[in-house]
Amino acid sequence: MQKKGKFDYILLETTGLADPGAVASMFWVDAELGVDIYLDGIITVVDSKYGLKHLEEEKPDGLINEASRQVALADIIIINKTDLVSEEDLSKLRTAIRSINGLGKILETQRSRVHLANVLDLHAFDSLSGISLQKKLQHVPTTQPHLDQSIITVTFEVQGNAKEESLNVFIQNLLWERNVRNKDDNYMEVIRLKGLVSIKDKPKQVIVQGVHELYDLEETPLSWNNDTERTNRLVLIGRNLDKEILRQLFIATVMETEKRWTTHFKEDQVCP
Repeated sequence: MQKKGKFDYILLETTGLADPGAVASMFWVDAELGVDIYLDGIITVVDSKYGLKHLEEEKPDGLINEASRQVALADIIIINKTDLVSEEDLSKLRTAIRSINGLGKILETQRSRVHLANVLDLHAFDSLSGISLQKKLQHVPTTQPHLDQSIITVTFEVQGNAKEESLNVFIQNLLWERNVRNKDDNYMEVIRLKGLVSIKDKPKQVIVQGVHELYDLEETPLSWNNDTERTNRLVLIGRNLDKEILRQLFIATVMETEKRWTTHFKEDQVCP
């Protein structure tokens, strides 16, 4: 950054085994760096021939393998070397990727040829992304596990206004405390969180972003229409996620309604 003005864009390539979330969080949250640069997005390249093998790799102690984590965190997923595999194998790889990350955009290519317009100026981590995110969230399906203990995408929506303080509690229980369990009594592990919420007394839509333990709430340029009922839409990518439990917990914890939900949780798990 001492050479300020000499760069239009920075592409930071990590090693094949790196967790991009750790690197991304440094640029996303670090105030000193953020003055001059901003995190635009995370791109993951998947090898058509060996990608499925890496996604299916089992790690000791039930850990998430590096390939699945990289796909889960991506805003853009590039499937490369498509000419080296059959359409059947390519379809299996697409299915595995989409089951992990239902929000990211998939590009298919050969010899890594991708138009720069598809990978630059993504604005995946700032308020400008709220403009495209609003339409995108309406079409993100909840996925089914493709592999045992695999990462999935869960999406839900709840109408009404959210209380900002309670929303923070909801997110912190998921990302920090990790004390929310599914029906099988397994802790839910959230790797990526994204959504648009309606905060009480705020006229504009608020974007929610989360990577691992870090998250942020930021107002977008989009205002709620007076004739449009305010709706909260969240997309969570992670392991052991249960859509209905998350939705009911969101209603019980965050919304301006009477608490009317008491299932699947132990006493120390229900947020005040």
